[in-house]
Amino acid sequence: MGRVRLGVKSAFLALTAVALVTMAGVAAGAAGVGAAARPQVLGLSLTGVVDPFMASYVQRGIQAAAASHDTAVAITIDTPGGLDSSMREIVSAIVSSPVPVICYVPPGGRAASAGTFVMLACPVNGMAPGSAIGAAHPVGVSGAIEQTKVTNDAAAFIRSLALRQGRNADWAEKAVRDSISADAASAVNLHVIDRVAPSLQTLLPSGDQLVSFHRSLAESFFHGFADPNVAFILLDIGFLALIVWAFHPGFHVPLAVGVVSSALGLAILETLPVRLAGFGLLLVAAVLFVLDLKARAHGVLTVGGIVVFVLGGLLLFNPSVPNARISPPLLFSLPVAVGVGSTFLLRAMLAARRTPLRAGPQTLMGAHGVAETALDPLGRVRVRGESWSAESVGDPVPAGTPVLIIAVRGLTLDVFPEGGSL
Repeated sequence: MGRVRLGVKSAFLALTAVALVTMAGVAAGAAGVGAAARPQVLGLSLTGVVDPFMASYVQRGIQAAAASHDTAVAITIDTPGGLDSSMREIVSAIVSSPVPVICYVPPGGRAASAGTFVMLACPVNGMAPGSAIGAAHPVGVSGAIEQTKVTNDAAAFIRSLALRQGRNADWAEKAVRDSISADAASAVNLHVIDRVAPSLQTLLPSGDQLVSFHRSLAESFFHGFADPNVAFILLDIGFLALIVWAFHPGFHVPLAVGVVSSALGLAILETLPVRLAGFGLLLVAAVLFVLDLKARAHGVLTVGGIVVFVLGGLLLFNPSVPNARISPPLLFSLPVAVGVGSTFLLRAMLAARRTPLRAGPQTLMGAHGVAETALDPLGRVRVRGESWSAESVGDPVPAGTPVLIIAVRGLTLDVFPEGGSL
């Protein structure tokens, strides 16, 4: 009995030892895997116009890096600028980030306007040879530098960002007030950036793995629409569709197209440095197209509308903001197409409105039909595939007899048998 107990105890001890060894092996393996995993840096791409969709993307990226306990966030910047409100959201996310943020301007890129604020807000920043930073003046809807109050506010904000990171606050303020710029070599000498780097990888901690963080489908879709050419096309479509609807209110498709296109175009303009003079000229051009048809000016006002349309496109965006312009082929070809197309379309619609209505009972005068029932004198006849109440103005008409409609009284047809006599 003692031996049995000893055997059981020995077996129990052996199993316990095996379990402990196994657990130790698993723990060691897990530790080995953890040790083998490389630290991760989450890579974001701030390209194109700084708009609400880019702000949402950067905020999500920083939150994701914090949730995953990543080593840092690396933002590649190539932007002509954008909305002040969106820029401030990005800056706020950077300065409050629980993980370090690295900003980098790639070769041939630029951190202009709003991008300058973002670069100066980053704890670590760098630029590639051939890149640029600066021209951070605030541009408003009028297309000119904003009022003194707004300029002073922007200058104070960018100065505070530079001082926060120990950078050249005087140069930062001049970038706002005087629209100065600097290339990569000058920026590092001016102590605006930390270093000139041939690639983003050289700015990352040694051994860290760069993992890309992509925009959502909605962010990519709407950010892609924030383009001057897209806005110009949508506004043209919207204006033309609304003009068509004004001449034909019963046709609701142009109204829907006009409202949707105009709304999207205006939403895009909200993210761009628009000048009211250019937008007003586009409206004047649309009015000239309409007046040409109303006044029957034989194309004179349409030609004027095309010229005004081109001028409106040239003045629509502030030329001091890079890439905020309409491509020349689109600028000169689209107004001509809109002018010619609106002329032909609206002339056809006006001609249709002047054409006498060719429907209803009155159009049955002189038509031929067949008596469906005997007319003595009342009955029914079939004319053009439809059944009508009818009255014979002569002798009774047997069913199946061909008849001629000689008058229409409301919904009753006066008929006469073909070949008969009064």
